[in-house]
Parts: sequence; C-alpha cells; structure tokens
Amino acid sequence: MKLFVWDLHGVLEQGNDRAVVDISNEVLSTFGYESRFTYEDGRLLYGKKWYEYFAFLLPEEAHQRHLELQDACFILSEERPELQYRWMTPTPHVRTVLDAIAARHQQIVISNTRPGTLDMFLKLLDLTDYFVPGRAFAVDQHVLDVKTTKLDVLAGYLAGQSRFEEVVIVGDSASDMRLAEVAGGVTFLFAHPGFALRNCPADFKIRDLRQVLHRV
Repeated sequence: MKLFVWDLHGVLEQGNDRAVVDISNEVLSTFGYESRFTYEDGRLLYGKKWYEYFAFLLPEEAHQRHLELQDACFILSEERPELQYRWMTPTPHVRTVLDAIAARHQQIVISNTRPGTLDMFLKLLDLTDYFVPGRAFAVDQHVLDVKTTKLDVLAGYLAGQSRFEEVVIVGDSASDMRLAEVAGGVTFLFAHPGFALRNCPADFKIRDLRQVLHRV
C-alpha cells in the first residue's frame, strides 16, 4: 500500500485566491483603508501567509497592524463562509483521482490553514469522504513563530503506521516538496493553468491532477 499526501489550497481546490482577495478587501474597508487588492494581486501573492499580503499592500504599516488585519480576515471568513463559497470549487478531475487512489491506497491531506476552517473547506468541496478524521490535518502557519509544521505532522503520522511501499506527495509549494525529507518517496509539484509553477525541486511538475495516476 502507498500513502498519498495532499495539500489543499491550490491543489485539491481552485478559486481560493479570489476568495482571499474578497475577504481582504472587506477587512480593508472596515479598517478605513482606501487601498484594495486586485484579483491579479491575489494570483501573484497566492501561497504567501495572509499577513504578507498586507505587508505587500501596506508596506508603511507596522507588522503588528498586518497581523491585526490578518486576524480580522480569519474572523470574517469564519463568520461569512459565503465569501469562500462564491469562488472555491474542486480542482478538475479531483474526484476521479481520489477515487482511484482510495480503491487501492491510503491518503491524507495536510493544509496550512486553521483547524477551525479545514472541516468547512472539505465539506464545501465535498471531500470529507476521502479525508475522514485522522486523515485531515490543519497546520496554522500564518504566524511568525510556527510551532508545528507539515514536516512534523507527516513524521508523526508515519511513526504510527506500518511501512508504506511508497509515499507520494502532491503540493504546490517548496514546503510541500520538502516533505520528502521525512518521507522519501515521489513529489508532484502542481499549479493550475495560469498560475506559475514554484521554482523548487520536484520529481514531476504537472498542471493536471490525472498525471498523478501513473503512481497508482
């Protein structure tokens, strides 16, 4: 049996880059700022921590204010989930790929999001059947002093399992590809059409999730 390790945002879903812009702009308005993000900004900044968006748009403000704006975005996204629902949809072919894997192998998702929102995202995308409790992990990396990383989560998960014949990692960032440091295995770097592939080492660089199927 193999283990497939998935990232969520930008891999299993599409559209969250626009939701982030909408939520950020609502918060900017509430705080009295005139500056606004464009959807092109969201595409360029996607993958950064939320406070880094505000550091980009409001470089003259103190870091503490960037964090305050970030916290307000988290609160708003939980209070008004329709801002997420407006844009976020499953990546094309995702259920075909997950079904094929589930028939023969094991899979988990490790997401750089807050625990309170991961379940909401999985329900929105109708992916809860694939990632039941114990196979869906949230790692809040939107702070400077991150205490738990994706590497820590994967290492802990592997320590409690029998040996897998192969670990397949599918993500859209350098940090996802670095999961091979604790797991070995094969890495797939994914980007949606129109988004730049990150400049980092990977065994395969893909724009269609069906290309993962040759490891099944």
